[in-house]
Amino acid sequence: MRKSIFSLLTVFLAIAAQAQINTETPPRPEGQQHAIRMTAPALDTVRIGVVGLGMRGPGAVSRLSQIEGTDIVALCDVEQERVTAAQNILKKQKRHEAAAYYGSTEAYKQMCDRQDIDLVYICTDWIHHVPIALYAMEHGKHVAIEVPAATNLDEIWALINTSERTRRHCMMLENCVYDFFEMACLQMAQRGLFGEVLHVEGSYLHNLEDFWTAYWNNWRLDFNRQNRGDVYPTHGFGPDCQLLNIHRGDRLDYLVAMDTKAANGPHQVYKQTGQVCLDFQNGDQTSTLVRTQAGKTILVQHDVMTPRPYSRMYQVVGTDGYASKYPVKELLFRTEKLTDAEKANHENLNAHECLPDSLRDAMLKKYTPQWVKDIEEQAKKVGGHGGMDFLMDYRLIYCLRHGLPLDMDVYDMAEWCCLGPLSRLSIENGSQPVKVPDFTRGAWHEVIGFDYAF
Repeated sequence: MRKSIFSLLTVFLAIAAQAQINTETPPRPEGQQHAIRMTAPALDTVRIGVVGLGMRGPGAVSRLSQIEGTDIVALCDVEQERVTAAQNILKKQKRHEAAAYYGSTEAYKQMCDRQDIDLVYICTDWIHHVPIALYAMEHGKHVAIEVPAATNLDEIWALINTSERTRRHCMMLENCVYDFFEMACLQMAQRGLFGEVLHVEGSYLHNLEDFWTAYWNNWRLDFNRQNRGDVYPTHGFGPDCQLLNIHRGDRLDYLVAMDTKAANGPHQVYKQTGQVCLDFQNGDQTSTLVRTQAGKTILVQHDVMTPRPYSRMYQVVGTDGYASKYPVKELLFRTEKLTDAEKANHENLNAHECLPDSLRDAMLKKYTPQWVKDIEEQAKKVGGHGGMDFLMDYRLIYCLRHGLPLDMDVYDMAEWCCLGPLSRLSIENGSQPVKVPDFTRGAWHEVIGFDYAF
């Protein structure tokens, strides 16, 4: 009987192994080394070229011009009037006029050929992110790329290999890891308040019905029409991966994904163009479940088509605690995780009720990183999604000026972006499990845990 059960188990495991779709992890090219905790020589002043001055670019120009130790040397966009508008932002901030590049989708090359630029800050539509970043790194520049930095595995590996070979930083501009609640919870997780974090959730739920036409040449709706899967995962997935120390002691193992039919997408195409759309690829709702090598799970959702309330669905489930941000902020800990001072004057603290609002807010304040407290007032004044955009730019510039590793490296970019192509692969194969490549090529356990470098 035992032999029979063992035989059945062996067969089951063999079938399961065959069912998993494997993805290639190509060998590291000869002469390259990994970029974990990579540093570059400190820069007294970070000289910046900004490419893409449509929706996100002008805000970046404004924020960067209000950070000490920056010099915006050049501005680039296809349309001249956008460059002119950005020049006016610099003038308002009492900064000098920048060199102007425009008139072509390859005008960035002239900009990157300059010898007086250290960082190329990329805010274009998604399909132009990678060509610009590769050209910039090949010409000795660090790059910071709006989300998602890459949309397929070939692009991801090209960015990794180029960053490793050139030793230039390649950072994705994921602002949501710098939101105040997420940063405080990350510090709680790193200090053990949640116990062992077992499960996390994140999403991008944002009805874009009234925003499609704001994107240059309607590129974002077109991308959803042509691509299936979670095409915009990083706002929710990035904070999740930080909580689980992905490539800092654990790594993504495999995922499964499924989606609904495309109901609102075709309607939006008809609304914008008057043409009946029969080929819309992206479902209204996409759900992806990821398992890590250490046995943790991540749930990620994407929905830009239905009238769900805005949410990044941020949630932390640990052996000793819980946190949730939407629709209301909640914290819960086993009482032994709280100090006597924190428990004082609060009744009914138990493992079944969230902390009272006053204690919750006190805990969030306590675990806000000190560097954030130091510039919080300025960040909220300058703005950018409540201040998190400014915090993101501030940390990028701070690390470059001090020769420190960046908070988000090229492997964060790879792991957070890979959900797009891998979720599509799972969906198009009946929600089969898909293996996540080891983008670090074996170096994911060389650093344990996340913390800000100073």
